[in-house]
Amino acid sequence: TLWRRAPEGLAGGIIVEAEAYVSASDPAAHGHRGITARTAVMYGPPGRAYVYFTYGMHYCLNAVAEPNGTGAAVLIRALQPSHGLDLMRARRGSRDSARVADRDLARGPARLCQALALTTADNGADLTRGPDGTDLAIPALWITATPDWPPATPISTSPRVGITRATDLPWRFFVPGNPYVSGRAVPLGTRQP
Repeated sequence: TLWRRAPEGLAGGIIVEAEAYVSASDPAAHGHRGITARTAVMYGPPGRAYVYFTYGMHYCLNAVAEPNGTGAAVLIRALQPSHGLDLMRARRGSRDSARVADRDLARGPARLCQALALTTADNGADLTRGPDGTDLAIPALWITATPDWPPATPISTSPRVGITRATDLPWRFFVPGNPYVSGRAVPLGTRQP
């Protein structure tokens, strides 16, 4: 489960879709051509948030996934909202926030960041540790195990969404049949966790 605490409240959801990017072998990865100011976080330490701004309007959240010096991250593509749905709906809504369906609150990386109020100010956040609880005004972002989630839930793979390079790699992972998954959910393979 991905959690976000902000001054206005707590929100979060179960990660149901993600994509892997490995700079050393993946021309679609941001760090494929080396470390830049933008991609430095992607090179470690693992467990940090790599948040970037794209298309001049959207933020995307990744979890750094390899040891220091290896540029790799996992793009969090979709959540099944479980906490703070009204807060997420207000952040995602237009004039009538009730019009945003639960399914659309965090389905897709840009919607996810909007629903959780994530920006590049969260770049580098430690996703492995939750808030200490002493100052609730300090925003926090973290990932925990989801104890009530069935351990035998299948995970499917497919090519990644919205890229033009390395399109054959089956590095998109999602829960098949889950209505909160973004994009086409055509599995190439399914494995047990």
